[in-house]
Amino acid sequence: MGSPMKIRAAIKDGRTEVKVLISHPMETGLRKDSEGKAVPAHYITEVVARHNERVVLSAIWGPAVSQNPFVQFQFAGGAPGDTVSVAWKDNQGDTRSDQLTLA
Repeated sequence: MGSPMKIRAAIKDGRTEVKVLISHPMETGLRKDSEGKAVPAHYITEVVARHNERVVLSAIWGPAVSQNPFVQFQFAGGAPGDTVSVAWKDNQGDTRSDQLTLA
């Protein structure tokens, strides 16, 4: 679903800092459209980030997270050639996974 996540990562002093911009509408289900009808809830429920195959971030989200969420985190380690992947699942069953190779 949607466009790819924008993932950036930098290795510094033995730590890898990751920044992720996720494109998602994050509708709460409480907003009404121009005709007064409720816009259906559509939000991310789970986010998982991995360094190679090791989980370095696991989050449970709900409807209170803003549209197009930004996530920033760090983990120990990381070397050029390693992969960082981020995956999400939403309340409508949509999923997305993107990855980058550390430089």
